[in-house]
Amino acid sequence: MNPSEKHLLEIDSVELSFGERRILSGVYLAVETGGVTAVLGRNGCGKSCLMKILCGSLRADFRSMRIDGLWHERFRADEVRYLAQQGFTPGWLSVDRVLRDFGLMWDDLLAWFPLFDRLRDTKIREMSGGERRLLECYLILRSRTQFVLLDEPFSQVAPLHVETLKELIRREKSSKGILLTDHMHRHVTDIADRLYVMANGQTYLAHGDEDLIRYGYLAHL
Repeated sequence: MNPSEKHLLEIDSVELSFGERRILSGVYLAVETGGVTAVLGRNGCGKSCLMKILCGSLRADFRSMRIDGLWHERFRADEVRYLAQQGFTPGWLSVDRVLRDFGLMWDDLLAWFPLFDRLRDTKIREMSGGERRLLECYLILRSRTQFVLLDEPFSQVAPLHVETLKELIRREKSSKGILLTDHMHRHVTDIADRLYVMANGQTYLAHGDEDLIRYGYLAHL
């Protein structure tokens, strides 16, 4: 994608219930290429549900999804890629094979994360949870797509690699729109250009820690 071209992904009027329990009610969210949009909220508030609705793995009671104002029933892989909380790479494949399947270069992976030099022929199932998470974050972030959805990207990742992962996110936002959520809120607020708080089934724009307190995400500063 040409970094000079701006694109906007929007989802709004999202309604989702499980039986009598209302999860999402009239949610609106916008993600623009060239920036990182983040969503914070307490466990169980519906952040992952919203991500799954966007990627098509969960059917909402109602929602409107658009890219540049054009309505979509589903997004193609070259439009939206999704990093779920659960691993998606087949365990029997090697790191090298997975990288080739995504059309990505080995030297580029090593430039960001040299630890994979010793793991080239390692099967995915033989890696640690943190190594697998780091690899899958890299695969999704470096994919040829307009928008990337990251659900808990920093989960299980060693502190040594979190800062590098944040730098990769900053690098990729120059050519993509990135939506992420994570319980490590300081890392989230550090890289977010636009921040929403999810509470009571809705999303609210937040402009600082005071808003995170106001909407019940933080108890105090």
